[in-house]
Amino acid sequence: MRVISGKFKGRKLVSFDQDHIRPTTDRVKESLFNILAPFIENSLVLDLYSGTGNLGIESLSRGAAHVTFVESNIKSIKIIDKNIELLKIADGIDVVKNDVLNFLREFEGDPFDIILIDPPFPSLICLKTLELVAKSKVAGSDTRIAIEHSKREILPEKIGRLTCIDTRNYGDKLLAFFSKEP
Repeated sequence: MRVISGKFKGRKLVSFDQDHIRPTTDRVKESLFNILAPFIENSLVLDLYSGTGNLGIESLSRGAAHVTFVESNIKSIKIIDKNIELLKIADGIDVVKNDVLNFLREFEGDPFDIILIDPPFPSLICLKTLELVAKSKVAGSDTRIAIEHSKREILPEKIGRLTCIDTRNYGDKLLAFFSKEP
């Protein structure tokens, strides 16, 4: 696993042997960030179900001002911490050990510019996550929301105040992009 572009381009992230993590492939990650490229510079990014921190780190590499990683698995948090240490990232990060759904229910801050959601596929929790994002203060009307999900978990075009604005197909996985109505 490596950083594709930006100031950490080409840098390898720590290897891991964890069966609870399914990292985003380079092909999907490159497509995701090509779509989000116009919005990343100086953005506030929320990386939900962070896993290795791969997507949040790619955001920082491409110019995001700050990334909040939310992950509940202690093994994953250790991998995120190792990747942050490996790349010598000192500023612009928060690593939050919390269940994503609890985080979304409890969040009281300002909305993020970009929300990246990459839950574990077997869990089938994408819809529940998006329902809570729609109700939470994490997303405002200018927030870009991207979710990677299995083809087995079909998402509706409208979820609360969220509307699907684009979908991309990558074999057994899909990338869906949502925006929130004011």
